[in-house]
Amino acid sequence: MLVDTHCHLFMEPLCSDPAGVLRRALEAGVDRVVVPAFDTGSRERVMGLSRHPGVFPALGLHPWKADEDLDIPALGQELESSVSVAVGEIGLDFKLDTPGREVQIAVFRAQLDLALELDLPVILHCRGAFEEMASILSDERYRGMIRGVVHAFTRGTELAGRFLGLGLHLAFGGAVTRPGAKRARRSAAVVPMDRMLLETDSPSIGMYGLEPEEVEPAHIGRVAGAIAGLRGISLDETARITTVNAERLFGLHGS
Repeated sequence: MLVDTHCHLFMEPLCSDPAGVLRRALEAGVDRVVVPAFDTGSRERVMGLSRHPGVFPALGLHPWKADEDLDIPALGQELESSVSVAVGEIGLDFKLDTPGREVQIAVFRAQLDLALELDLPVILHCRGAFEEMASILSDERYRGMIRGVVHAFTRGTELAGRFLGLGLHLAFGGAVTRPGAKRARRSAAVVPMDRMLLETDSPSIGMYGLEPEEVEPAHIGRVAGAIAGLRGISLDETARITTVNAERLFGLHGS
């Protein structure tokens, strides 16, 4: 079986038929899905969707929404009451003009602190801020203490090595199915298998031959197949190892 470690099941078009999405996933051999929120409004929807078998919530404030009021005690209570498997999706996105960098960093640090307090992994979003994120995670407070995953990793092997050196996992998605995504494919070919996760980030990222809105957890096998081909191993071996990794990192139980 396979695990999709990043799917926004609360977004259109997936949220129009979550039961159908999950049924098709199960038919394709995907029995568990991690669903990260990205703002206050989506947290409630994620907690509701977690009533479906095989859906595991993650709650956090995305850097795109860092200018929202962040109530850390309230978020902490929601994480505990919903039995969330991670704090996420959180991180830094300096491709944006607003929210500003200082606001993003403050919100990011506050949620890292919460993850430490609750002993939860983090799901990290990063665009245009890799140096800054690596620097923060290298702080004495966080280095060797924060566990989690850099999701939708598409960068090269040098940057992959830096995040691996901080003890993080890397999640690969639709990019590795595209022949032209050379950096992502090179990294997917060499990242240690025990630190690799699979994701769709549906419905936000497309795959070779599929537009973003067409992608759903049932398509995670395409990512697994691409990685198996890049590494010269079987699809079954790729599925087995990445599933064990997801179970260990997020504490996932059977569906």
